[in-house]
Amino acid sequence: MGSIKLGNAAIDGEVIGSGWKMALEIKSSRDDIVRGIGQIAAKAFGYDSVALVTSLRAASRINPTIFTRMGLVLLGVDSTGRVHQVYPV
Repeated sequence: MGSIKLGNAAIDGEVIGSGWKMALEIKSSRDDIVRGIGQIAAKAFGYDSVALVTSLRAASRINPTIFTRMGLVLLGVDSTGRVHQVYPV
């Protein structure tokens, strides 16, 4: 998976399904999560949904307000590598 350029920004990847596309922005627990939220402007570039992916611990500490208002998805990866949908619940 490589970086995908969207105007002046870039996203880390995408998932394409039957009739839909989801943009992915992946942040480690040491990355700047706020900057990651800024990069999810992919909705303006034709993506049906956008997900921010980070560690489960970091995801559990994020205020969900931005995800609620913008209709975004927050995914957390636990220490065994399983992905959990943190928001929306």
